[in-house]
Amino acid sequence: MARYIELKKTELVLKDNEIDGFLERVVTPFGTSAKADVPKKYIGRRVYVIITKSVVE
Repeated sequence: MARYIELKKTELVLKDNEIDGFLERVVTPFGTSAKADVPKKYIGRRVYVIITKSVVE
């Protein structure tokens, strides 16, 4: 299983031969915290959450 993650100031590179796809979700309030729903088929999988400076309206 090849994994490669490289972080640079101007770019982010993620490589993994086993990636099924990418998901984009809006974070919503949940009590005193927040959540981002994903499909059930990803339960138990490794997840990367990338927080950006821009706000989705």
